[in-house]
Amino acid sequence: MSKRKIETVCVQGGYTPKNGEPRQIPIIQSTTFKYDTSEDMGKLFDLEASGYFYTRLANPTNDAVANKIAQLEGGTAAMLTSSGQAANFYAVFNIAGCGDHVIACSAIYGGTFNLFGVTMKRMGIDFTFVDPDCTEEELAAAFRDNTKAVFGETIANPALTVLDIEKFAKAAHAHGVPLIVDNTFATPINCRPIEWGADIVTHSTTKYMDGHGSAVGGCIVDSGKFDWTKYPDKFPGLCTPDESYHGVTYTERFGLGGAFITKATTQLMRDFGSIQSPQNAFLLNLGLESLHVRVKRHCENAQAVAEFLAANDKVSWVKYCGLPGDKYHALAEKYLPNGSCGVVSFGVKGGRAAAEKFMKNLHVFAIETHVADAHSCCLHPASATHRQMNDAELVAAGVSPDLVRMSCGIENAQDLIDDIAQALANV
Repeated sequence: MSKRKIETVCVQGGYTPKNGEPRQIPIIQSTTFKYDTSEDMGKLFDLEASGYFYTRLANPTNDAVANKIAQLEGGTAAMLTSSGQAANFYAVFNIAGCGDHVIACSAIYGGTFNLFGVTMKRMGIDFTFVDPDCTEEELAAAFRDNTKAVFGETIANPALTVLDIEKFAKAAHAHGVPLIVDNTFATPINCRPIEWGADIVTHSTTKYMDGHGSAVGGCIVDSGKFDWTKYPDKFPGLCTPDESYHGVTYTERFGLGGAFITKATTQLMRDFGSIQSPQNAFLLNLGLESLHVRVKRHCENAQAVAEFLAANDKVSWVKYCGLPGDKYHALAEKYLPNGSCGVVSFGVKGGRAAAEKFMKNLHVFAIETHVADAHSCCLHPASATHRQMNDAELVAAGVSPDLVRMSCGIENAQDLIDDIAQALANV
């Protein structure tokens, strides 16, 4: 069978019903699974047989949806998590622990910045935040002997910087560590980071993948390309026996294509339990089936809105890489030739007060702590998602007091523009 195009994978990937089986992925809403003998179950616990024994570790519905996302990203294995935050935590904590160091872009989602810079720091993991526009020399200087990974976002939320994936992948690989890329905003429809050198890809599936604001979730995809066995001293958790799980050595038992996700499941999901419910996985799959259609509309609407804002005299600046004059336009043409995302960031002349007044006058756009679904919404990040940051951290993350983040849904583009126009007229 020839390799299927991404549109077909969105609809049919991950699950193929057999004769007389349900056409849609079944919801296996069960915590446990019955076996005839203890020996049968024992083989599952020893990882000697495939199957299910407790949904906290694995569930057929979740696995089918995770397999679809792995196909969409071009990876070898994937796992669903309860949120995008859990996905990013697991992806890093699976290979970095107390006493280790990780490099991350400074222009990332505020919740992730706090997770890394505060919570995981309390766990003994040190993070160095680098400007995504840093030179190769500046990036190389950030590495230490105990660096275990590099992290960035394809399109940063809400700064909308575009990651030079090849630059960061080159630096990571030169120092023997993987590049982890959060691909939430671009989705595999517009960018597949693995094809540009990323090793691990994460998602907040709550956003475009679900697409309807109905289910919180996350996903981790392993490319299967990073050779952990070349650096056994750096990644002992993958290359030496795991005494907490029957002494299994993950790279030996599951190879490069399955070691990372299997370890994340048998260790982290076992101990932290941030599983996505089968019901949410089912809803996520319904979103994935139309992802390729919706993302195109999101981008078309955002492009129209960005062009309108750029020409409005009450707007001080606009960030959208689809605009020819945008700082990241060239990178977008390289990594995102078919469109970037539906999110536009801009500044209202008059600063914070003007931005807040603008938002109060919107009618089609709703003020929400959400982004990237079918409904258009907006947010003032400095007083919401990034309010835990001080002014210096806000500037480093690309967030200013006048910044308004608008998430363009799939409504009529002219209706969105008209709503923005009347709200600006009231500022």
